[in-house]
Amino acid sequence: MEIALYLHRNLPLPPINNPVFLQIEMEILVRFVGALEILLCWLTAPIYFLLHLRRNRPVPPISNPILLESATELARKIRTEEYSSEQVVRAFILRCREVNPILNAVVEDRYVKALSEAHTVDQMIYNKEKTVEEMERDTPFLGVPFTVKESIGVKGMSQSVGCLPRLGVKASCDGDSVANMRRAGAIPIAVTNTPELCLCWESTNLITGRTNNPYDLNRTPGGSSGGEAALVSSGASVLGVASDIAGSIRLPAAFTGVFGHKPTPGYISLNGHYPTSNDENFSKFLVVGPMVRYVQDLKPLFKIMAGEKAAILNLDEEINMKKLRVMYMTDLGESMVMIPTDEEIRAAVKNSADHLKTKFGCQTEMPYIEELSDTVEISSSVFFSMDGIPDLMEISSSDDPKMKKNIFIEMIKGIFGLSEFSLAGLIFTAIYKCNGFMLKSRQQKYIQMHKVLKKKLTDMLGDDGVFILPTHPIPAYYHGQFTMKTAGVGFTMIFNTLEMPATHVPMGLNKDGLPIGVQVVAGPHQDRLCLAVAQELGQKFGGWVPAP
Repeated sequence: MEIALYLHRNLPLPPINNPVFLQIEMEILVRFVGALEILLCWLTAPIYFLLHLRRNRPVPPISNPILLESATELARKIRTEEYSSEQVVRAFILRCREVNPILNAVVEDRYVKALSEAHTVDQMIYNKEKTVEEMERDTPFLGVPFTVKESIGVKGMSQSVGCLPRLGVKASCDGDSVANMRRAGAIPIAVTNTPELCLCWESTNLITGRTNNPYDLNRTPGGSSGGEAALVSSGASVLGVASDIAGSIRLPAAFTGVFGHKPTPGYISLNGHYPTSNDENFSKFLVVGPMVRYVQDLKPLFKIMAGEKAAILNLDEEINMKKLRVMYMTDLGESMVMIPTDEEIRAAVKNSADHLKTKFGCQTEMPYIEELSDTVEISSSVFFSMDGIPDLMEISSSDDPKMKKNIFIEMIKGIFGLSEFSLAGLIFTAIYKCNGFMLKSRQQKYIQMHKVLKKKLTDMLGDDGVFILPTHPIPAYYHGQFTMKTAGVGFTMIFNTLEMPATHVPMGLNKDGLPIGVQVVAGPHQDRLCLAVAQELGQKFGGWVPAP
């Protein structure tokens, strides 16, 4: 932009050591990286097409009807003794054993303990220790199994989070969200796969390997909650506890066709999550949230995970949908380096807004928000200004301080599989050490733009508006393509830094049989609007669809 102004006004370009020139240089570098990604994606497309000309065998179809019921319905049937908890837990364990050899989503299971706990639940119900009404009030998910992303502590279970130097680390206690689930009567059966320290949008690491997408095993379920999404989507879990710092719930939900909610920060405790940071922004950007197949489970699960703080959000307040204002966008503005939005995802966004307008008479509009065209630069500038982001070079299996790793040497070793760190984690660490390829002075410019954008969107949405847009501009991509698709995370990461709630809503399958969907965003603390719109769109467009 600055170069264009100099040329337009026939002024000489600033000298190369001029701060303005350095800013231009860094600006060009950021956009060059984005353009290079698009070029590499275009050049490698034929290779990926040939490598994956035939899909691998899909996950087996779901045969047990228990697996096709919502968690709230399973809980009701357990309370009323239509099903035993042991029967339900066993069904999900068998499904995990059936699909996990194909998906590679489970890091560690607790099947034997879970069955024992289910037996205890059945004995309590059989002995009539509480009435049905008391069980529903005190333990709304009594006897229902759930799974947990490995970064969130489950006492006695693995919490290495895909990092070789942490191999063998176990959680010393339940994370607060898991403890709340247990108090609600739910039973954890497994912890699920993530990328190394959650530092990638593809769930692969050097301990447990790569997780596959149930709809096409050649494709990724996303990250960092990819293992959780794969199990939920394949019918091996009915309730998922996950986390999101740059789209880590919503992106996997989009790639696997399930519902995922990124709450307003501060309502679900982060205690028990690893990695962590003392930076005040970390607890604003990172959230723990729910992932489910059935939209009717989304709000109850969120309420349980949030505990007493859920009451502050008035989640049970009835929403007058006729007074809802609906904004929508299919792209984030004009940018040469952004990934174009897939036509079927564009249509899903438009269909969502049209449905709300037709059924409820909602006011709809497609706003122009100038700052959104710089979403990647804005969100990454704010994100990389945080302290305490995991630095792989500070984590090593060696106790010798002289053995401190060099990031660039490790990246070369990583290409050949000779590093103790994953290549994806090393790439992220290198970008972090390079400050996202941004000068500090330029970073401050985007941080100021972020403040402007936050006020603009908060004012625009108020307490009666929602913003519908793609969760990701394209469906699930092939394994290994994350390095060429990073610009797509601009649709999710910005709402972490803006501290706004957002819900992914599945909208069926595309022509290739891959899930597509939309993201519903609301103003801070207006989670109930996201959930209400997700409920309506889920009922209208069918929500989760089993893998063909």
